[in-house]
Amino acid sequence: MEIPTPSQQAGLKALSVLLRERHPLASMQVFHAELGDVFRINLPSFKPVVMVGPQAAHFVLVEGRHELRWRNENDPVVRLLRHGVLVEDGEEHDRLRRLMNPSLHRRMLDDYVSVMVSCTDQVIAGWKPGEIYPMLDEMRKIALLILTRTLFRVDYTPELKRLWKTVLGVIGYISPGVWMLWRGFPRPQYRKAIHLMDAYLHRIITQRRAELQRGIEATDDLLSTLLLSGMDDELARDQLLTMLIAGHDTSTALLAWTLTLLGQHPDWMSKVRDEVTGVLGDDPPTPEAVIRLETLRMVTEEALRLYPPIHLGSRLAARELNFNGYRIPEGERVIYSIYLTQRHPDYWDDPNEFKPERHAAGRQHTPYSWLAFGGGPRNCIGAAFGQVETKVVLARVLQRFNLELLDRRIHPHMGATLEPRPGVRMRVQPI
Repeated sequence: MEIPTPSQQAGLKALSVLLRERHPLASMQVFHAELGDVFRINLPSFKPVVMVGPQAAHFVLVEGRHELRWRNENDPVVRLLRHGVLVEDGEEHDRLRRLMNPSLHRRMLDDYVSVMVSCTDQVIAGWKPGEIYPMLDEMRKIALLILTRTLFRVDYTPELKRLWKTVLGVIGYISPGVWMLWRGFPRPQYRKAIHLMDAYLHRIITQRRAELQRGIEATDDLLSTLLLSGMDDELARDQLLTMLIAGHDTSTALLAWTLTLLGQHPDWMSKVRDEVTGVLGDDPPTPEAVIRLETLRMVTEEALRLYPPIHLGSRLAARELNFNGYRIPEGERVIYSIYLTQRHPDYWDDPNEFKPERHAAGRQHTPYSWLAFGGGPRNCIGAAFGQVETKVVLARVLQRFNLELLDRRIHPHMGATLEPRPGVRMRVQPI
């Protein structure tokens, strides 16, 4: 069977929805409703096959994963990350993942919680009563500090201001844009950002290598682990940049979306605050206490369902494939939509509504209908880290401050991750 493309009528409706909702994913919902779980986007030089639903996700992530490559040399993410674990296939991916796993293992998380609290306190200590702060930026500061202190064992504080635009520039380089339609589209504006980020990473690699050579005791942090494995500086740079960008940007988006949804739903804000107060009192979050924050867990899982930071997965067909009678030619770009799958009306009641109770203990979902951390053997390497981090940061913020959302109409922006725009402006009042 040939893969269907949107009709002219659906195209016009999708355009109308795009103008009203201000994000392309709303248009994709129009195409999904008309064409079903497999369809083709038909744009100049960009005609991927889009797959939706649990069966499609299982096909991409499990059944057909060996014939669907992550690496696409034409994509900016490969040019940026080079040989980072995220964009490698086969045995090399598995080797890199085995090296990196210990630093992200659940046994490490207990030691990380106190660092997460400290980094959160560092940022929110600067919040002034009654002032308005863009929470997307504030959560990015916290996420950057946490990731670098836990996984790199370095203090990123001096770089927060100096490299702020650099981080945003590197993220912009891999975000969707005109390059998708025109491969030769020039983008020199990102060169400086990439150069500055490379210089920073090579500096901390050189410093750590010198420390290890002087006999300073190694720890289980990611940077030391990579260097002790015999990895050269360039390949270590690729892994550090992968974790810095992919790791902090996903956490930033999740934290900002959760605060958005709590701001839009004061009843759930009250429930979460009551739980945090009841479990923690005035004490900082601990690993044991974090496990007991069930309402907060439900809220964050619903935020992940509605606004998954990684909202799609992109692959290249290594050979001709067949899915449910649809022929997928060799070399075709295949996209499985996490966003549409997690709003699929066949698997979620009122799919566009915020209902954290869906995730109450004991509730079961259709396998592969919730894909916020992917699935199969290549599920997100930092899933456990991100889940704990989110609960620790939000619990600590809600312990200290009342938050009022000023811009209630917020729309998703397709950057490197799916983030809320405008930047979640909230007025803060100390408790």
